[in-house]
This record gives sequence, structure tokens and C-alpha cells, in this order.
Amino acid sequence: MKALRALGLLLLLGLALGQKSGGGVGGRPYVPSYPIPGPVYVYPGGGGNLGAAPVLVFLGLALVAFLMVRGLNRAGEEGPGASVGRLRLALLLRPGVQRALRRLAEEADTTTAKGLADLLDEVALVLLREAPAWRFASYEAREGTEEEVLGQFDAWMLEDRSTYRETFRHFEGKKVEVAYTPRVEPGGRYLVASLVLAVRGSLPPEGPLNREKAREALLAFAASTPFTLLAFHLAWTPEKEGEGLTEEELLALYPNLEKL
Repeated sequence: MKALRALGLLLLLGLALGQKSGGGVGGRPYVPSYPIPGPVYVYPGGGGNLGAAPVLVFLGLALVAFLMVRGLNRAGEEGPGASVGRLRLALLLRPGVQRALRRLAEEADTTTAKGLADLLDEVALVLLREAPAWRFASYEAREGTEEEVLGQFDAWMLEDRSTYRETFRHFEGKKVEVAYTPRVEPGGRYLVASLVLAVRGSLPPEGPLNREKAREALLAFAASTPFTLLAFHLAWTPEKEGEGLTEEELLALYPNLEKL
């Protein structure tokens, strides 16, 4: 048993030391906070019609608050408050895909919901055009409150970042690039793109994957809007042209992949 554990640790260490380049882009949209109206005090006496105005304002605010609470309760009864999903696609590598993802990552507005939704649309388009090159995929989904799904979003994002040596990152407006020499080796022919999305509402449930189901999940991600998107992150590896993952690296780093 000790020998097996030692072998497992050596394998993990070897993978960590041999990680290929990787990139990431995304963030959570900035949501401005608005001041909450304070209480309205009504003083008796004088003012004629003016004396009724504060009362009407108070009643109006109370009605709005009641309708908002009722709407939230109905939303909770009709379906989940929020969902988070992670779709991983492993495809045969073409340098053009790496260049396209890097360009989108550099140019994206990662500080607004519209910018992130636009980024997701463009990433989905790049991957859909490469659908004939898809070889493996995995899909996971969770439901819960916004706080719960954002927590899962963070966990999945960090897990994705741990699978490569981060050579480029553009997150919430901040860019980081690291000098790196590509490691080219025989048999490196795969690229993995991992999309993590948190939204208000539902995402497709988990289930057995085939090419069509993976396509449906990707299209469902692209159907999110600036009004429903809570957070989005794309991770891809290798990021540097000339590098590719071997099938052994692919299956060791991402053991849950299903063959398409």
C-alpha cells in the first residue's frame, strides 16, 4: 500500500513538473450598489395636500417591496436560483485555435456582464467550428443559491488553473503574462478548453455525453445573457503554439473525460 501511494505521489509530481503552458480569461461582472431608501416620517398637521404626499410615498415603497419579495418567492418555487456548469472539450490541436483563443482573451472586456457574455459567444463560435476535431469531453453541473454556485465556480476555476503552468491570464481587467519556452514533444496533439459558467436560472443537467450532447451544452452556455450571467472563465492548455498534450497527459490530467 505504501509503495502504491509513493508511486501515485511520484506520478502527480511528474505531472506538475511537466505541465504545459496554459491561459485563462474571465471574471465576475461588476454590479453597482444602489442606496436603499430610508424611512419616510410623517408628521401630523398642516400642509393640506402636501401632508398626504409622504404617506403615498411610503405606501408605494411598501407595495414595491411586497411585489419584489413575492416575485423572489415564486422564482424559488419555480426553479433553482442559480446554476454553475463546467464543460471540458479535448480536441485535436491546430495552431489557429490557440491564436484565436489568445486573441479573444487579450481583447475581452472582463469587467462587465456584456463583455463576458460576448467573450463566451466568441469562444463558443471558435469551438463549434472545430467540432469535427472534438475527441473527448466532460460536463458537470450544480444548482443552488448565487453564493453557493459562485463558490463552486471558484473551486472549479482553481482546479482548472492547477492543470497547467499559467503563461497568460486576463481576469477582471488585470493581465499577467509569464516568459515561457514551449515544450514540444512527439505525440503532443491535443488541446483542452474548459469553460466554467455561473448563471441565474438553469443549465443542462449532467448525463452521458456524446458529440451532440456536448454541442447542446456549449450552445446552452452561449445562450446566457448579460442579465443572467454571474461569472465566466475559460481555461485552455497548451497556450503556447508548438505545444500539445499527449493522450497520456490528457487522460492523467482529466480522468473524467468521455470519448466522443
